[in-house]
Amino acid sequence: MSQPKQTWLGKGIALLVIGLIIGAAIGVVGVPAIGGAQSSQLSGKINIGALLSLTGDLRSFGENERAGLELARDDINAWLSSVRPGTSIELVMDDTATLPEQALQKLQAMNARGIKFIIGPLSSGEVRNLKPYADQNNILIASQSSTAVDLAVGGDNVFRFIPDDRAQGPALARLMWDAGIRFYIPIWRGDTYGDGLKASTETAFKNLGGTVDSGIRYNIEAKEFGTEVATLASKVQSAISSRNAREVAIHLVAFEEAVVLINEADKRDVLKQVKWFGSDGTAGSGALQNDAVGAAFSQPTKFLHTIFAPTSSELFSRVRQHVMSQVGREPDTYTYTIHDILWVYTLSILAVGKYDPTAVKQVLPIVSGKFFGASGWTTLNDAGDRLGGDYDVWALERSGNAYEWKIVGTYIASSDKVSWKPGFEQYA
Repeated sequence: MSQPKQTWLGKGIALLVIGLIIGAAIGVVGVPAIGGAQSSQLSGKINIGALLSLTGDLRSFGENERAGLELARDDINAWLSSVRPGTSIELVMDDTATLPEQALQKLQAMNARGIKFIIGPLSSGEVRNLKPYADQNNILIASQSSTAVDLAVGGDNVFRFIPDDRAQGPALARLMWDAGIRFYIPIWRGDTYGDGLKASTETAFKNLGGTVDSGIRYNIEAKEFGTEVATLASKVQSAISSRNAREVAIHLVAFEEAVVLINEADKRDVLKQVKWFGSDGTAGSGALQNDAVGAAFSQPTKFLHTIFAPTSSELFSRVRQHVMSQVGREPDTYTYTIHDILWVYTLSILAVGKYDPTAVKQVLPIVSGKFFGASGWTTLNDAGDRLGGDYDVWALERSGNAYEWKIVGTYIASSDKVSWKPGFEQYA
């Protein structure tokens, strides 16, 4: 097992070090080559905080990401032991339960310990709640998965290693349109993530010539969805009474509360007569996969979900295999982006040679732009968010007596088309 690790590690680090040397050579202030005089100031343990959703509405995502993050830490420390003896990365992880207020409390506790570099949190609601405190207290936040459009702010202390939902909306709209949908009903969680993705998808779908119902915005603290699902059923019944059911769909923007909602929807046959579409909040959900009713519901509804597509590589495969061995399921995209954040943080800190958020903030976009990690190239835009790209299409497929997540297609952003994997053309 050690030889493959050294193969990718050597190539990856060589690429990044070359990038840092190039950065210094072209006159980028504060970006010396690793091993330069400035970097020698740094030694000992480098504390990086990680705010993860280990419980709450995104707990299965948090489990995936913890495994990916721990692998990155171990690989980084193995590398540092040879190039910088006495220096190591210390991960300080805590659970936010996907709750904005709890996330803020955990961030404040980390700040009290002097931890100034934070990975996460997962949801946009959490990131929005942390942003003012992080900006005011010179703390850097790098989220692996926050996509809300209103958080795309240049110059702040928040970086996001995923594109915002102005990229995912068109992917979902094209996916629905190519599947023959001409009218859909949105039902979405009432927070910054849900509102933003709902609006982005609706705009793109209308631009294609489609029609969108006013939909149902639900309270994110809801524990049951009887009223919302009854309203949804009524809307679907009305739609298919005047349209071909094959042209009608439901767009669900949810986290793992989707399981409760779908169990309620399963009681109404009319909701299984139309196609359903999800998003990155449900793609790869362990809760949905392991729920008998929720997983089976995916079959008659041809339930499809979009999520940003990482780039396949040797490192991607290594992370995937490791995380699958740890959690027993296909890792979501954010498993790869969180892995890469720890590398970019480490290399940026080494580049400036000190544990200084102000200095790292200036070089992190440069380092990120030269880094090819488990998720691919991590180039950021002027708002500190990842540049847009392609989106994978996920579906739960039956395998014996169980269900497994499969990537059944990919939305190609450059051509605005969906490319289906062989054998999955039936989703079109």
